[in-house]
Amino acid sequence: MTNEKNLRRIRRALISVSDKAGLIELANALNQYDVELISTGGTAHVLRAAGITVRDVSDVTGFPEMMDGRIKTLHPRIHGGLLAVRDNAEHVDAMREHEITAIDLVVVNLYPFKQTIAREGVTVAEAIEQIDIGGPAMIRSAAKNHNDVTVVVSPEQYERVIAELKKNNGATSFEIRQSLATDAFTQTSSYDAMIASFLATAFERAVHPVSGENAGLDEEKVLRLHKLNDLRYGENPHQKAALYTIDDLSPSRASLAQSKLLSGKEMSFNNYVDAEAAWDLVCDFAPTACAIIKHTNPAGVGLDKTPAEAYKKALATDPTSAFGGIVAFNTKVDEQTAQEVTGIFTEVVIAPGYDETALEILKTKKNLRVLRMGTVTRSTDLQYRQISGGMLLQTPDDYQVTAKDLKVVTEKQPTEEEIRALLFAWTVCKHTKSNAIVYAREGQTIGVGAGQMSRVDSVKIGAMRANLPLKGSVLASDAFFPFRDGIDEAAKHGITAVIQPGGSLRDAEVIAAANELGLAMVFTGIRHFKH
Repeated sequence: MTNEKNLRRIRRALISVSDKAGLIELANALNQYDVELISTGGTAHVLRAAGITVRDVSDVTGFPEMMDGRIKTLHPRIHGGLLAVRDNAEHVDAMREHEITAIDLVVVNLYPFKQTIAREGVTVAEAIEQIDIGGPAMIRSAAKNHNDVTVVVSPEQYERVIAELKKNNGATSFEIRQSLATDAFTQTSSYDAMIASFLATAFERAVHPVSGENAGLDEEKVLRLHKLNDLRYGENPHQKAALYTIDDLSPSRASLAQSKLLSGKEMSFNNYVDAEAAWDLVCDFAPTACAIIKHTNPAGVGLDKTPAEAYKKALATDPTSAFGGIVAFNTKVDEQTAQEVTGIFTEVVIAPGYDETALEILKTKKNLRVLRMGTVTRSTDLQYRQISGGMLLQTPDDYQVTAKDLKVVTEKQPTEEEIRALLFAWTVCKHTKSNAIVYAREGQTIGVGAGQMSRVDSVKIGAMRANLPLKGSVLASDAFFPFRDGIDEAAKHGITAVIQPGGSLRDAEVIAAANELGLAMVFTGIRHFKH
């Protein structure tokens, strides 16, 4: 039951909103309780057009709006009316002396800075003009004085406030004012963090067109999350989960969180994790690529001229593990590809787009989730990993090794075909959990060994998982071989060449093993651990 001592009657309200949704309904509700309405420029115009009486802020302050609207509400008669403590005699005397009238309700939503910076090609000057000053100041004043003042920062809150007014005959309870004040400070802190993040990025680019090694790893980092929806559960049914967007991430990149579900059941927590791994992998290839992912590791990867042929190559690597997997393409899915994909049970298909016929075919599988991503781009965003009591941040692993980067360390020189196969295997290895081993031919994985505590065990498992002949394939290792045993084991299966970072204390021993076995070996000088 509401404590009547905590009720505050709303007699005067200031409304200044950029988003006019629900504005008239709220104003009409306030009119029912004879609330005096004060407003600014565009908001006042909309209210008057609807036949609602409203007083201009300039009439209250005695100053006109000026400097292109930058100055309008920053005045003692506005902030005194918001900040005055109603049962403080000194505050009341000051209000009387300076002709300040209390304001009981503030309805403000801020300039659309987020929408502005999301526009392609927006300039820093354009963004700066959408930095709200008076709005956050009024919100913070009202929220600080929530014992007496009600603050509303979103049209989504209007219905709740209207219901509160009806329940309490034009008054609000302390409980709702307290709740709304918390929302208000969340809003202003998020807004300021978004501006800081944008300007830091913009100014860094202006001063340093090529980012330094610590670019983005600031002394302080604000992580702003916006909830999109609840998920059925987390990794396991007893865990709760939800999907959020991170506002700091680049709006230009196709985002999995903002992808479009075209068909099938809602995505699960694990679906999202696996789909991200699949999408990141195919985005690393320029030719038409397909990746089949199971538990974030590649079950198979294929390159070809068409997505259907790329899928066939990926599937042939390990058809057993592909069952119930996530399939990603870096090109539009056509009818033939859709026919191939629906041949076995698949959890998710993710691609930049789909032909109309292909989409109809995929929709025949009711449990198949079909995601459209949009533009194929590699991520440039910082990566976050939570630990107890803290957060780890790192730049993305976007290093691209080319043929000219390779250092041949064996007597045998790799052929051009082997080099292409090695670079392909190396890219797939980068997206495989360490310790990672990938057997491959040019444009097709043959076997994948992932996530083992011992590198030689990954070599053995990669060979064991192979569904295709290993003889004549090449091998990639995400980090150096600490002993020659991995090379000896791989050679048993008929490989011809090896790509690895190098850098082991026993490099000489490993190179000698490759020479002894007649293998070509190249060093990249860089590793690709994925934990």
